[in-house]
Amino acid sequence: MVSTVSPSGQPDLQVKTAIAENLLTPRFYTTDFEKAANLDLSAGEEDLATMVAEMKADYNRYHFSRSEAFKGNWDHIQGEDREAFIEYLERSCVSEFSGFLLFKELSRRLKDRSPILAEIFHLMARDEARHAGFLNKAMGDFNISLDLAKLTRHRTYTFFPVEWIIYAVYLSEKIGYWRYILIYRHLQQHPENSFYPLFDYFESWCQDENRHGDVFKALLRSQPHMWQGWQARFWSRFFLLSVFATHTLTVHERSRFYEMLGLDATQFDEEVVRQTNATAARAFPVTLNVAHPNFFKRLNRCSERNVKLKAIAASQAPAAVKLLRKLPHWLGTTADLLNLFLMKPVDAEATRHQIC
Repeated sequence: MVSTVSPSGQPDLQVKTAIAENLLTPRFYTTDFEKAANLDLSAGEEDLATMVAEMKADYNRYHFSRSEAFKGNWDHIQGEDREAFIEYLERSCVSEFSGFLLFKELSRRLKDRSPILAEIFHLMARDEARHAGFLNKAMGDFNISLDLAKLTRHRTYTFFPVEWIIYAVYLSEKIGYWRYILIYRHLQQHPENSFYPLFDYFESWCQDENRHGDVFKALLRSQPHMWQGWQARFWSRFFLLSVFATHTLTVHERSRFYEMLGLDATQFDEEVVRQTNATAARAFPVTLNVAHPNFFKRLNRCSERNVKLKAIAASQAPAAVKLLRKLPHWLGTTADLLNLFLMKPVDAEATRHQIC
């Protein structure tokens, strides 16, 4: 971290070039660009063309301009509250920037091979860059900034096959939509808990997330093997559970932030998961049975163990002792997640046919 000093001699801006990484830290991804360029999009061509037109309209072109409200003084947010909010901004910024990098590279690599995908990813990269920049400016109000260029060079990229990217990004965008809109609706009802003007932007912001999710839904449905057959059902369950488990652990790690908003972290997490699961039924062949009495019970147990694991890691005990203390928590979490994965899913395709 590099600190600058103002002419008055007071600390000014701390510029971070790296962030602490753990299992829940947002990752940077790469994929098989050759396979992406050769995707047969004929089954979803009409939907993708519609999405291009909608994203070209750029409804949020003027949305990410900082209002006069940002000129306030935020020194009253101190201690644990300040730390919790800065962590939220930092992780959110890194997540948005990760999307920007992936979409930008996809657009560049597909430009001469798949023009419609190249254009879509160019437009999505535009949106993610706005989000990341807006969040980084918000961090500046708290005397912190991320050097995103240097951060890019310092991070390890995780390879995901194209199909995994489609499943994971679809869910990431849709769960992002529900996080933003539920916070926005809550603060509309309880404006006394809106302690920073960033939250006023969440209603329009979440529509970007929703549109991005719809792009990946169109991509998923254009590939029959991704929503038909046992493998599609397997990967749908796998990514739903992975995203929901990550969300539950992350929300409870940031419980102080949600308390600042007047939200109960557990209730908020469960509502986000329920709504995202219901939304996923429009794209995936199956969804998870979140109504099962053991579903959230097991997820919340995983979260409780994660908190205990962090405490063990932060202790002064010898490495061997830490390992022995962590082992039962790892085994318990593995057993709970396996039970959740094996729980009979909900047949989304059958449900859609019944509705029709």
